[in-house]
Amino acid sequence: MNIQPTPFDHPDAVKLNDAVQLEYAARYGDEGDVTPLDAAMFVPPLGLYLLAYDTAGRPVATGGWRTQDENDEGYADGDAELKRMFVVPEARGLGLARRVLALLEADARTAGRTRMVLETGTAQPEAIALYASSGYEPCTKFGHYRDYPNSRCFAKALV
Repeated sequence: MNIQPTPFDHPDAVKLNDAVQLEYAARYGDEGDVTPLDAAMFVPPLGLYLLAYDTAGRPVATGGWRTQDENDEGYADGDAELKRMFVVPEARGLGLARRVLALLEADARTAGRTRMVLETGTAQPEAIALYASSGYEPCTKFGHYRDYPNSRCFAKALV
C-alpha cells in the first residue's frame, strides 16, 4: 500500500469522497455529511489529506485532519478534527484505517495540535470500535451534528 498526501479536490479524493457520501446516505437515510469542507482546510500546516493506493494504483482509503480552535461549535484551541476516514469495502480488514489514522495523528502533533477530535454516528459501529481501540474517548459534542441524537464525538490527546 502507498499512502500519500493528496489535495482534497484531487480526482481520486473526490471519487472516494463521493463513495463515502453514498455510504453515509445509505446508513443514515439522508443526503450524507453536509459539514462544509474546502480543499484549503487540508493544506499543511493547517491540515493534511491522505489517500491510500493499492498495488494496482487504485485509491482504496482516505482520511484527513483540519485545524480547529475555540468557536461557537464547541471546538477547543489546539484541536485537529479528523474528517473523511473511509476504506472501500473490498479493502476493509487490512488495517488501512488504523495506518491512516496513525499518520494523521502524527502529522497533527507535528503541526502543534494538542487534541484530535472526531464526530461519527451510531450507524457506524466499526468506526466507533476503531477509535475506541485507538485511545479515543467520548467527549462533549461539537461541530455540525452536535445537536443530532445519533451523533457521537470522541477525542484523544496528542501530547
